[in-house]
Amino acid sequence: MTGSERREQILDVTKEIVGSAGFHAVSIDRVAREAGVTRPVVYTHFGDLDGLLNALVDRGNRGTLEALSRIVPTPGGRPEDVLLESLRRFLETVQRDPVTWRLALLPPESAPALLADRIARDRANVVKGLAAVVAPWLSGAADPVLVARTLVAVSEELARVVLEDPERPIEPLVDHARWAMQGVS
Repeated sequence: MTGSERREQILDVTKEIVGSAGFHAVSIDRVAREAGVTRPVVYTHFGDLDGLLNALVDRGNRGTLEALSRIVPTPGGRPEDVLLESLRRFLETVQRDPVTWRLALLPPESAPALLADRIARDRANVVKGLAAVVAPWLSGAADPVLVARTLVAVSEELARVVLEDPERPIEPLVDHARWAMQGVS
């Protein structure tokens, strides 16, 4: 296994531990044992526990940003259709990778401070990008930033429903958002 493959393997094991037992359950000993490596291997790749947890947060952050870049709508088409299709893709993404999205949308109290900082920064960037998309549709009738913040809040809450009930079908959630938009559009 190459060094980068070993690093990813260790991060995968760490993600599994966090997903099943929380950040407080992560230790260098446990990660090494479950990854089938020695403690020095983990230390070589990450320096210490904080380095390991920060690397995990960084990797998760990159993954969520890549996913969001494919989901945030682009202008064109009926606004309702574009937004609902973006919501559907977002909820499907959350359903495919619940551990990462649980950390982003339901971070445990034991999470590193870095995670909260990244979540806040990323949410602000999503709001900014979404505001730019919806602004032309609003024709000055509403504040694009407030509309974007509302859309993000609704999307995140529906994603939490998916995380809390993984067997729940996505389409009724999208239908609910469609119903809610009737009063808006």
